[in-house]
Amino acid sequence: MRHDLEFLSIPNVVRAAARRFGDAPALVDGALRLTFRELEARMIHAVRSAIALGIGPGDRVGLCAPNSAEWIVTALGIQGAGGVVVPLNTRFKATEISYILRKSGARALFAAASFLGTDYIAELRRTDPELPALRTAVPMPGGAEGLYGSPFLARGEECPETAARESVDRLTPDHVSDVMFTSGTTGHPKGVILTHGQTLRAYGWMSTEYTFDASDTFLVIPPFFHCFGYKAGWLASLMHGVTVIPMAVFDAGRALEVVQAERVSIVLGPPTVFHDLLNHPRRSSYDLSSLRVSMTGGTTVAESLIRAMKKDLSFDIVLSAYGLTESTALVTSTRVGDAEETVARTTGRPIPDVEVRIADDTGKDVPAGEEGEVLVRGYNVTRGYLDDPTATAQTIDRDGWLHTGDIGRLDPDGNLAIVDRKKEMFIVGGFNAYPAEIEKLLLGYEPIAQAAVIGVPDERLGEVGCAFVVPRPGADVTPQDVIAWAREHMANFKVPRRVRLVDQLPRNAGQKVLKDELRARLGS
Repeated sequence: MRHDLEFLSIPNVVRAAARRFGDAPALVDGALRLTFRELEARMIHAVRSAIALGIGPGDRVGLCAPNSAEWIVTALGIQGAGGVVVPLNTRFKATEISYILRKSGARALFAAASFLGTDYIAELRRTDPELPALRTAVPMPGGAEGLYGSPFLARGEECPETAARESVDRLTPDHVSDVMFTSGTTGHPKGVILTHGQTLRAYGWMSTEYTFDASDTFLVIPPFFHCFGYKAGWLASLMHGVTVIPMAVFDAGRALEVVQAERVSIVLGPPTVFHDLLNHPRRSSYDLSSLRVSMTGGTTVAESLIRAMKKDLSFDIVLSAYGLTESTALVTSTRVGDAEETVARTTGRPIPDVEVRIADDTGKDVPAGEEGEVLVRGYNVTRGYLDDPTATAQTIDRDGWLHTGDIGRLDPDGNLAIVDRKKEMFIVGGFNAYPAEIEKLLLGYEPIAQAAVIGVPDERLGEVGCAFVVPRPGADVTPQDVIAWAREHMANFKVPRRVRLVDQLPRNAGQKVLKDELRARLGS
């Protein structure tokens, strides 16, 4: 079944779920509980409010808030009005958010009134008070007030319900649903354009293959500003009548409590999540027998972890997958019934109607078992980077192949193993970290003349950043100073955990930093 043809748009998923699942629980967020019918009513009211606020077809709207029922309803309201959601990383500092709002031309911003001690709107106004396209900044109060009593939702009375429903009716699979910002080797975040249809088709398949069912409850731990939490999380759940429990900040002890209390059956996340659950000192005191389905992605997975997830966390199904934002974050996946070795050592076979090739530097296919760049072609490939035709042409060739920059190999059964990252990205606890972006941020620190960042192994987080820093002449700076400054000026997953002060960086004749040599220094 093609879910893009069944549902047409993301808001229509909610309408269909209300008809099919009615008074079954759709969302549980603390004391707040919404049935599918109530969720549809909240969504329609949010669409009315968005229209009254002036959000219309094609308008891009920033959304910066933790995982919550309010995030879901706000996103649905924006999309239902024809708008395009621009999810913003809640770990970002104001300067990082400002760049994305400017680049996207966002007409409005919805942001948590306070999260982890940050008032995003106040910080943004101090940092960049003259955002050219931004007309409206809407604080999100959180909790029940965010769904029933906020000033934003009060605007809904200005727009007839029929206008909201007609707006949703006009949406098609080809309409843009969101622009997901991702960084590349240039260090500048780029907006990846994705449609309703791409999203529904990919995650409709995934959730069906993963056996999502109306009897399930999904504790969604990955953040909604990533496809992992948004598309593989709450959206995939709504297609099948799965109850969604958003988790704003991951805490292993709290997660175990929720699993027991709510009989959670689905948890997806990076390996870090499952390591923390397994290593929690009181894990054995919780009833985890309801756990059924998991997928762990974002980095390589040890076979021992998969066995422990089944034995000690009670999962029946543990899968792995691979994707990147430019591919709607889903390219390959293992299948139910695959051997543990396949799940651990590969990311599975291409999803239906998606092609994967492994090519050498000349573009020729390499034989099974040999390494090369992973190329992807199919409906899941982005329409392009927002307002950046040059970067689009560099990434997607004339035959429609997406050049991922990842190095992989295919086994004789067509399973893809990712063996390296050509683009040098590393993954910190499930968050993508890009050396070039971190290097640019570090150069904003006055004592630093040059910086180079590489990913290094970390037992808990998978990988963390290590920065090699050349101080300016006469600068009095320590590694601790650099780390402290970084914590103030960049998202925590970008902060280098290790800093080495060096006299110079090794470079080739073209002045490119020799990062393999830096890695060798760490190993010596």
